[in-house]
Amino acid sequence: MDRLIYTSMTGANHTLNQQATVAHNLANASTTGYRSETNAFRAVPLYGDGLPTRAFVVDSTTGSDFTTGPIETTGRDLDVAVRGPGWITVQLDNGEEAYTRNGSLQVSPNGLLLTQNGLKVKGDAGVISVPPDTRVTIGVDGTVSTVPLNALPNTVAIVGRIKLVNPSEENLVKGADGLFRQKDGKEALADARVRLIDGALEGSNVNVVHEMVSMIALARQFDMQMKMLENADRNAQQASQIMVVRA
Repeated sequence: MDRLIYTSMTGANHTLNQQATVAHNLANASTTGYRSETNAFRAVPLYGDGLPTRAFVVDSTTGSDFTTGPIETTGRDLDVAVRGPGWITVQLDNGEEAYTRNGSLQVSPNGLLLTQNGLKVKGDAGVISVPPDTRVTIGVDGTVSTVPLNALPNTVAIVGRIKLVNPSEENLVKGADGLFRQKDGKEALADARVRLIDGALEGSNVNVVHEMVSMIALARQFDMQMKMLENADRNAQQASQIMVVRA
């Protein structure tokens, strides 16, 4: 009886957690460069006095889905999408670096190359600065070039190169801010094989139909676990009545 109660109770609790993950994925179905999160159940025995007859159900986050999202052409000079595996490096306010697939960039009033969320885009030699009154273009290898607005078109100046990396997916962990970092805390090395697509953005890799089906399945699973609790309670009451009658 205890095993049934503990299993259904913890299963219902973690089913709610999985529903929250699915809801989070659906909310980011249109977020540029978003990587959907995945979950899985696993059973953990409860050890204590007596035999380990009780078991908990634990929601084990298996990580993120690294499948490439759809590429959407925008024609904007500061929009870039990573072609295949790879990441764009950004620098956080504390100096640490993180990785994103969101290549919608902008130039701040101070001339810094930023993401749309205000994060500094990191280059091979540090933060990338852009001179004023220039047109910015980004090459497939991440090279950032500028052309003065009032100069000849062939007056091109290279101001930096975006740090493109391709660390092992097994060593990446997603933070609460949606950015990825290496589990060991080290900075990834630049990878010259990573290529960009200029004038394009990568969409979210969330499969809306799959997530909706998962939401329905989780709701049914929650109902089943609640019925198991009701059955366990009913069986306990009937067992108590039998013991009272025999006494």
